[in-house]
Amino acid sequence: MSRIPAAARARYHEEMRAAKIAADPAHRWAHLERAHILSQPDPWLHTRNHVGMLVLAVQQRDRREALGQVVRIAVAAPGSLTGRYPEGNTGRASIGLTQQLPTPPDLAELLHPNQ
Repeated sequence: MSRIPAAARARYHEEMRAAKIAADPAHRWAHLERAHILSQPDPWLHTRNHVGMLVLAVQQRDRREALGQVVRIAVAAPGSLTGRYPEGNTGRASIGLTQQLPTPPDLAELLHPNQ
């Protein structure tokens, strides 16, 4: 059984593709952050998202962000498997590992379609 609804999984892949092709780094980060929110329940997608964030941080030579992503790669899968992840968290190093944030309504609808 999938840990996230099919529509949320599809949007995750759309956001990851958009992050790869966006020319502006700010737009790349925005897509990666949205993908992160969608990926949190799934250990593989969650970890994969942090790897994408690490790649972008290294490309930008952002040491703080890169170090933060290394830590997040290590804890992403265990957090997803145990259900211990802060919903709405964008996954960036500037946001605390356990800080819950409001989930954008369009993403919340995809993650929790029956609510």
